[in-house]
Amino acid sequence: MKHEYVLGVDVGTQGVKAAVFDRDGTMAGSGFCASELIQPAPGVTEEDPELQYQNVCSSIRTALESGGVDPVEIRALALDGQMAGIMGIDEDGAAVTPYDSWLDTRCSPQIKKMRAAALQEVTALTGNAPSLNHGPKVLWWKQERPDVYRRIARFVQPTGYIALRLAGANADAAFVDHTYLHFSGFADNARLQWSQTLLERFGVSAEVMPRIVQPTDQIGTICDTAARETGLRAGTPVIAGVGDTAASFLAAGAVEAGTCVDVSGTASVFAATTSELRPDTIDGMLGVGRSAVPGLWHPYAYVNGGGMNLEWFKSLAESLRGSKVSFDELNEMAAEAGSSEDHPVFVPHLAGRMSPSDPGMRGAWVGLVWNHSAGVLFRSILESIALEYQLYKERLLQINPEQTVLELRNTGGGNTSALWRQLKADTMNVRVVEIPDFAGATHGVAMVAAVGACMYDSVEEIARRWVKTEAATEPNAQDRTQVEHRLQRYRNALEMMQGYAG
Repeated sequence: MKHEYVLGVDVGTQGVKAAVFDRDGTMAGSGFCASELIQPAPGVTEEDPELQYQNVCSSIRTALESGGVDPVEIRALALDGQMAGIMGIDEDGAAVTPYDSWLDTRCSPQIKKMRAAALQEVTALTGNAPSLNHGPKVLWWKQERPDVYRRIARFVQPTGYIALRLAGANADAAFVDHTYLHFSGFADNARLQWSQTLLERFGVSAEVMPRIVQPTDQIGTICDTAARETGLRAGTPVIAGVGDTAASFLAAGAVEAGTCVDVSGTASVFAATTSELRPDTIDGMLGVGRSAVPGLWHPYAYVNGGGMNLEWFKSLAESLRGSKVSFDELNEMAAEAGSSEDHPVFVPHLAGRMSPSDPGMRGAWVGLVWNHSAGVLFRSILESIALEYQLYKERLLQINPEQTVLELRNTGGGNTSALWRQLKADTMNVRVVEIPDFAGATHGVAMVAAVGACMYDSVEEIARRWVKTEAATEPNAQDRTQVEHRLQRYRNALEMMQGYAG
């Protein structure tokens, strides 16, 4: 009997992962290549597009080989990737800039200019306030690197560039799928088109904008060169795909209004699911992006590098101890520390606050005393994300008062921490649901590939078939006064750190 498979490729910050899934959503094989972040100066974070492409090819080949999958059985592939960064390509589709990462803060002056000139208009049309995303980054290249800017035929994301390479296409075929549009700075998201008003306001030509497509659209097929580099069959359909967070939301089964998702990864992302586009024009705390599901939207916010804070603290603990420290050990120490109104609060925005945008904010512990242990400090790092998420939830309900928060589906590397799940459940007063064997963004984008290959009728149908949930972590029936006390201290700490490095 002939098997049918789809291939999902996630071009992430930490690395590129490719995974092969069968028709029932079971992973048959996977491959991974680590990324190399280029950080030659403070505020600069880039990646080499050629290395990103080679990592994709290597990961695909490993995924096929590890699963013993015959390339002729691959019905289609789709890619997801980092959403807020950009890169420029020339008419031939070749990269003329490095990948300007979402972690790169050089465009901070352009953020301020865009917000001063058209904050409400950009937020209302795109669904997201200007931040460390496409619009300010495009303006940075235009204003700071005009010689390079003149060579740019289109601005794309890494997955758009890689898809063109895989299909052997040039800039005329450049595309962006609709899940990225809220980060664009220049789109009329509700109408799925570029806003000529916004483009003219900031002096950006519509010619450098890629065409807008649906996630399940086929944008080409694997060319002969890419077939040799990946091990895929030439002619295999390449489906547009989605942004990495949209892929993760889909992999968590967020296909109905009221389902919320927590992506505990490099960034700590909170997202809800609604049936209407209601931009946050208060201060842009929530961005609102399109779901992979037609007609649904994801209001969301995130902590830039939230997961990196845990890695940072772990490295500090290891350097002080002079030996390895596991996250299990740190979680145990944090659990033993218990809860207390008098514990310090941690501000997790070491790389600037994203939601709402404050590039000058920095991290801090507030309220330290001499008897605070390493366990207390690590607990405060975990709690800071829960406190930040509660602020996001409050804003969600302020803008969507009729919305019901059904549950928070926990995904990403951080979902292994029972303490972290409990802190989120208690602070947000919502049950937190685990996704067993969560395969992440590759799983979600593979669903998109399967629909693009006509294996399923819709992404809603395939998500309900592929996504399984486990028992929930329920909020403790504790005194809410302590939660409110911690929230107020956290708000005070955020206010103290506003614009610290600005």
